[in-house]
Amino acid sequence: MSMFALAWQTIRARRTAFAAAFVAVFAGSALITASGVLLESGLRSGIPPQRYAAAAVVVTAEQTLSTGDEPGQRFAERVPLPVARAAGIARVPGVAAVVPDVSVRAALRGPAGSAPLVAHGWSSTRLGAGTLTGGRAPERPDEVVLDAGRVGDVAEVTVGGIASSYRVVGTIAAGQPSAFFTDEQARVVAGRPDVVDAVAVLAAPGVDETDLSPRIGAAVPGVATATGDDRAAAEFLDVGAARSFLTVVAASFGGTMFMVVLLVVASTLGLAIQQRRREFALLRAIAAGPGHIYRLIGIESALVSAVAAVLGVGPGVALSLWLHGVFVRYGSIPAGFGFVIGPLPIVAAVVGSVLSAVAAGLIAGRRAARISPVDALGEAAVEPPKLGRGRVLTGWVLAIAGTVAGIALPLVISGTAGTAGAASSALLLVVAIALLGPRLLTATSSVLGALGLRHGSTGFLAGANTRARSRRLGAATTPLIMGVTLAAAQIFTVTTTAAAARHQTETGLLADQVLVADGGIAPAVADAVRRAPGVTAAVSVVRTQVLVTAQMFGEPMTEGYSAQGVTPDGLGRVMHLDVRRGSLDGLTGDAVAVSENAAGTFGVNLGGTISMRLGDGTPHNARVVAIYGSGLGFGDLTLPHDAVAGHTTSGLDDEILVAGAPGADFLRAYPEIRVTDRKSFATAQNDAAGAQSTVNLLLNLVLIAFIAIAVVNILVLATAARIREFALLRLVGAKPRQVRAMTRREAAVVVVAAVVLGSLAALPPLVGISLSLTGAAIPAVPPLVYLGIVAAAALLGWGAIAIPTRFALRPAAVAAMRVGE
Repeated sequence: MSMFALAWQTIRARRTAFAAAFVAVFAGSALITASGVLLESGLRSGIPPQRYAAAAVVVTAEQTLSTGDEPGQRFAERVPLPVARAAGIARVPGVAAVVPDVSVRAALRGPAGSAPLVAHGWSSTRLGAGTLTGGRAPERPDEVVLDAGRVGDVAEVTVGGIASSYRVVGTIAAGQPSAFFTDEQARVVAGRPDVVDAVAVLAAPGVDETDLSPRIGAAVPGVATATGDDRAAAEFLDVGAARSFLTVVAASFGGTMFMVVLLVVASTLGLAIQQRRREFALLRAIAAGPGHIYRLIGIESALVSAVAAVLGVGPGVALSLWLHGVFVRYGSIPAGFGFVIGPLPIVAAVVGSVLSAVAAGLIAGRRAARISPVDALGEAAVEPPKLGRGRVLTGWVLAIAGTVAGIALPLVISGTAGTAGAASSALLLVVAIALLGPRLLTATSSVLGALGLRHGSTGFLAGANTRARSRRLGAATTPLIMGVTLAAAQIFTVTTTAAAARHQTETGLLADQVLVADGGIAPAVADAVRRAPGVTAAVSVVRTQVLVTAQMFGEPMTEGYSAQGVTPDGLGRVMHLDVRRGSLDGLTGDAVAVSENAAGTFGVNLGGTISMRLGDGTPHNARVVAIYGSGLGFGDLTLPHDAVAGHTTSGLDDEILVAGAPGADFLRAYPEIRVTDRKSFATAQNDAAGAQSTVNLLLNLVLIAFIAIAVVNILVLATAARIREFALLRLVGAKPRQVRAMTRREAAVVVVAAVVLGSLAALPPLVGISLSLTGAAIPAVPPLVYLGIVAAAALLGWGAIAIPTRFALRPAAVAAMRVGE
């Protein structure tokens, strides 16, 4: 009989054991597929262009910072392109015309209030932006064409709350509320007379855009060209941000997921192989060598995992589409951003799942293949009493390393490196528990026995069985411990971060009122607020993200950090940043204040210099004048307002923090501006920040759901394989209710071990993360959430043992003894 035929017969004869492996690989393949779809979508997907659909090529400034071999870091704000570049682009052979384009968020003020619209230059109508239905094109700076109104009317168009009057010289049928100025006036309205957002290129007849694009790039150095759907990235900045988000999520979530899948599959196959000790012992006794055992296990694993991996692709694609809806709902990606579902993620998921299963099976079958035939026959009846010395040593080393990394690293290494080290310690501790599981389970059983929870015959049987079958029960318990650890670590990291950010925002915002407006507030409004009666201080705030390059683990790394620009006068009256060292009085010119966490990441102190790229990529060197504690609530860097405002896409302020209150006359003069109180604004800020936390939490819940499936799967496997054991107990006088009581005691040991050991394993990373982010050693652990984790562990562990036990007790004892013979 060939090895393939033998493997196939074994699979058919041991459906229960291989069904468990099938389920583990099936679910793992679904997760790998979903992660692959996210990655490919981040690299290749986008949305179709709208305003630039008629352009063959769209030319912009470089929107990314090249970082060597790594993917370029995107700038948070639009990098403008000098309008003078349009002339050079127009001279490139094959270019029929160029359209320098700007887009400005504005509003049309009317008797019923202000209606939002988007302003452009008139030449953008060549891209199909609309059709003139009356009047003429604008020719003077004080003229405008609107999609509503009458020719000859005077219209008030506001940008950032500042109104300007224009004479309506034409009407246009546009797809959205729009205003069209002369090209020069559109750039003035945008606040940047010498730059544009992009240059749309119309190709000459017969010229292919794939040939024209590199020709433009060669003729006009320092620009970026886009064709096809990539043109949308020039039109919508959030397309590039969405790609970066998906790439980061796929890399971080996918890496953790793959390790967990490998551990779960290894545990499942390991338990299945343990239950086949009798079979492998007989094969060794009839002269089967280690190579034969390895080949048999490898073929079995490959056959089962190949089918499971292929079938898991469909649910994986469905999971990615569900995640797409979640990302859109919480604003992580734009609504029109589609996912790419190509063959590469599917092939990678199938191949990765099969290779992982085969590798896990070979590792789990190492002892069965290498042990001598005589010892194999001995172990077929009784599990080996001791774990291997190497396994125990490795487990304790990882346990110590994980504990030290979780708690000590944030105390020794400040900043992001310390936080990352604390977070990664959870995986080290999970692996340590997987290696030491049998010993830890036996210890838990002994402690419960000492507490008097193992009294009576059923308690005695449960304790004896736990000691005798510690390897089997340890392998079955490991996924449940892993689930408790990861659930606690991931969920309470989010709650700790959110609670700290909420506390910093609520205690640090001192303003009596906050002024906000859709699209932003013009800087001139803040000057008017300061002159208003009843106002003692008014601080303009503009928010952005900067790129800072710092040394991490001896290598330069560039990361994005949240930043705010503020006017220094009266800052202490409206904002408390919890300054630890230095002073905010010197926050002018090239000064910067940084959070404690960022200072540790950058390796700077007072007087040090930080080299950064502002939101639009402009290099900026800043001197540290203060280090503060409220980085989660107000951003990692605080810069002077003038250093930031000119380097954002709109050039407008996000809000104005006011001490006192401007009068009603002032508010009537700026109807686009809304007034909110301190509490409402802080709540809105926390809700906006919580959206990203919710996305992270949902991603982790997907992983935890996989672990829950694995827990049920492996515990059912372990319990269902005990039919003959239960039958033997019944033949020697035990009643079914006594057998069920025994397994309930065993389930109690499993649940208690999972909750206690899982909680202990989650504690070091949580303490370390809390120390790194908040300076306090106690993480924010909502009691009801923790009780929910405990209840879920109890329900999964108890149900996955109790229900299969009832099924295993259904056959008559004599008939059940023949199972597996």
